[in-house]
Amino acid sequence: MYRVLIVDDEPNILTALRRNLANIPTSLLDGERLELYPANSPEDALQLAVEENFDLVISDLRMPRINGVDLLAEIGARQPNVARILMSGYADLEAIVNAVNQARIFRFIPKPWDDNDLRMAVVQALHYRAIIIENQRLADIVRSQRGQLERHEAELRRLEREHPGITQIERDETGAIFIDEDDL
Repeated sequence: MYRVLIVDDEPNILTALRRNLANIPTSLLDGERLELYPANSPEDALQLAVEENFDLVISDLRMPRINGVDLLAEIGARQPNVARILMSGYADLEAIVNAVNQARIFRFIPKPWDDNDLRMAVVQALHYRAIIIENQRLADIVRSQRGQLERHEAELRRLEREHPGITQIERDETGAIFIDEDDL
């Protein structure tokens, strides 16, 4: 189940967002469903982010006390792998640039939004997040394997120092290991 936090200080917008996102087919979400958490204020959203981990946060830009950019940046600091979408009815280029640079948003959605575009942005954000997490997992595996290889290589160097030539293998034309009788 994907956990999505939706933040807007206008109750009607929250209701419309919930209704729209509830219509995303599970087939587009790898069979998963969305669990939606609405928040009427940035403060409520921050409290929810302390209590729960989210896969995606969708926030309005202009809200009282805390704007959407600062909210998404704060939640991102607490939950670095959360995907972030910012929405606004105002075409404020500076705010959008700040959102990209400070809050590392995945997408900016203008209000009023197109329902299909919003649903696809949510699907893409969740898939992008899954790719990021998988890349981190694979990088961890590579680091672990690299550490194991370094330990094996160190052991081979130690054996070679103690017993010169022990790590050198001669093979015949079939690939079989060739053992010289003088070595016995």
